[in-house]
Amino acid sequence: MPPWVTILAFVLVAWRLAGPRIALLGALGLCFLWNLRLWQPTMETLVLVSLSTLFALLIGIPVGIACALSPRTWKTVGPGLDMAQTMPSFVYLIPAIPFFGLGPVSACFATIIFAMPPVIRLTALGIMQVPHELIEASDAFGSTPTQKLLKVQLPLALPTIMAGINQTIMLALSMVVIAAMIGAGGLGREVWRSIQRLEAGVGFETGIAIVIVAVILDRLTQRMAHRMRPSGTADR
Repeated sequence: MPPWVTILAFVLVAWRLAGPRIALLGALGLCFLWNLRLWQPTMETLVLVSLSTLFALLIGIPVGIACALSPRTWKTVGPGLDMAQTMPSFVYLIPAIPFFGLGPVSACFATIIFAMPPVIRLTALGIMQVPHELIEASDAFGSTPTQKLLKVQLPLALPTIMAGINQTIMLALSMVVIAAMIGAGGLGREVWRSIQRLEAGVGFETGIAIVIVAVILDRLTQRMAHRMRPSGTADR
């Protein structure tokens, strides 16, 4: 699509989900990236981040729910999360290359593994922090475990889950830049190319572009999380 169509679609979606201030901020940032002639790398980066985040959430949220509902599962998964969050990000590129070779597929695989721990941990934490009185009330009204999860635990844990989604997006963005070393493309490729050619100006412009993309995604998800927060907990 033409850049102006993409910007207009983003403004409409952001206005609906996060309000006019975030929509205006995003529009200005995207127009600035268009003016820097970094539109194509930015779109490639957003596609990689979106796909990696989507698969990380599809895997991470159910695992987080299982960890919250089963102490044994949490004791099993918890050490793995600790190890995954302390391991250097470059290590995740090693197992991806033999299976998928160089390119965006390996980058997505490594990004999914790297960005998944926050959403698992915060999903489990949000469900565990649901007040026990509400759990007892739902049991007293005869709710099934599925009804209790879908109508009590998940709605109250949604702000915490959104915080996990926010952290997953940020980690995915940082990993996509690092994965440019294995041919991921996008803004990371421009940074890597500027390093190889010692082009400080190009590297600085691309770094600003990455910061703008990160700020837009961060503010958008934070505002969505604030709107999803139950009434009476905004000042807690």
